[in-house]
Amino acid sequence: MKAILKNIASQNNFNFIGCKPLSGGDINKVFLLKCEEGNYVVKINNASEFPGMFQAEAKGLQLLQATESFQIPKIIAVGVFQNHSYLMMEYLETGTPNSNFWKKFAENLATLHRTTQQNFGLDHDNYIGSLPQKNGFCSSASEFYITQRLEPQFKMASDKGFQFNNLEGFFKNISVEIPNEPPSLIHGDLWNGNYMVSETGETVLIDPAVAFAPREMDIAMMKLFGGFSEEVFLAYNAIFQLSEGWKERVPLWQLYYILVHLNLFGLGYLHKVEACISKYS
Repeated sequence: MKAILKNIASQNNFNFIGCKPLSGGDINKVFLLKCEEGNYVVKINNASEFPGMFQAEAKGLQLLQATESFQIPKIIAVGVFQNHSYLMMEYLETGTPNSNFWKKFAENLATLHRTTQQNFGLDHDNYIGSLPQKNGFCSSASEFYITQRLEPQFKMASDKGFQFNNLEGFFKNISVEIPNEPPSLIHGDLWNGNYMVSETGETVLIDPAVAFAPREMDIAMMKLFGGFSEEVFLAYNAIFQLSEGWKERVPLWQLYYILVHLNLFGLGYLHKVEACISKYS
């Protein structure tokens, strides 16, 4: 791997000094690349197994950066070397949270979610973890959530042998539960492993699965695995009030992420999927 990283540095006109593995990569191998010009993070995967993954990730990071909300690592390069795709980014030192960390997190999230466009979706598909994520344009939140989020994951699960009853009725019922809000630019995979704290105590977002989508999806994902202070939800709602009944809808939005985990990790997530279908059937 050292030879590959040395070639990546050379390909981008950097003078290689050394490298070492970094933690955090389930799908990709992640390295600290030390060059005379500075330190960089390089993510590497198989180009044929995950086509276009890093191009989509780079676009997502640039979309987030353009909102001037959270701090986002700068993209240095995206490319391929000997069937290894790579994404090269600036390396950010980590630190400890500021005293107003969660309030600032809420402000940044509200700024991000106020970024909108006419339709739900995106001009390109991307990934959620290692799974393809469709982003076809839709005119309503319910159409987007059902056709671009739930249906592809249910199909994938069915292809793996899982069976679900009365999905048609389930989709019909949830379509009236979903509030008719404008699209928001969301991070799309906002669990506690996809943010870090910078050297100056600010939030840095990484590993996005962006789209213009219902903003409650980010809120629901933040609540799925924990790691976020209740203060952030109170502050966010004070800044950019969520539609009535948002707390009751959290499990509905979490269904997408649970389906993703079902398709990635198997049977252990089936009960939660079935419970959500049952609730709305």
